[in-house]
Amino acid sequence: MTTHAKGTFDVNLTPQSPDSSSQPAAISRLLIDKQFFGDLEAVSKGQMLAAGTAVTDSAGYVAVEEVKGVLNGRSGSFILQHTGIMKRGQPHLTISVVPDSGTGQLTGLIGEMTIIIEDGQHAYEFIYSLPDAF
Repeated sequence: MTTHAKGTFDVNLTPQSPDSSSQPAAISRLLIDKQFFGDLEAVSKGQMLAAGTAVTDSAGYVAVEEVKGVLNGRSGSFILQHTGIMKRGQPHLTISVVPDSGTGQLTGLIGEMTIIIEDGQHAYEFIYSLPDAF
């Protein structure tokens, strides 16, 4: 059965120094620290690689974050993988649960998350499925 979860989150991105002098200047690495509220009460930690271009509002990023907490009353953890592209201001973002990453009562979790940013506030919508028994 498909279930919807929604709420808000706070995010802190911390830029990191290049891993080495061979890291291209156009690529940056950031640490992700989030707190989710609403149907997902959780914290997450992760890493992001981002790349900008000479064209305004064109960029890309990939990220992986581990989410630990309670999703609609079920506790455990899971991993989200992000792939984002911005082409001259037109975004395309996919955030998916990594297969078989769910633990505890979230074992078997599959799903996709959408991020909404309005007036500087971050919100999420999460469409997911879980096995009936846990």
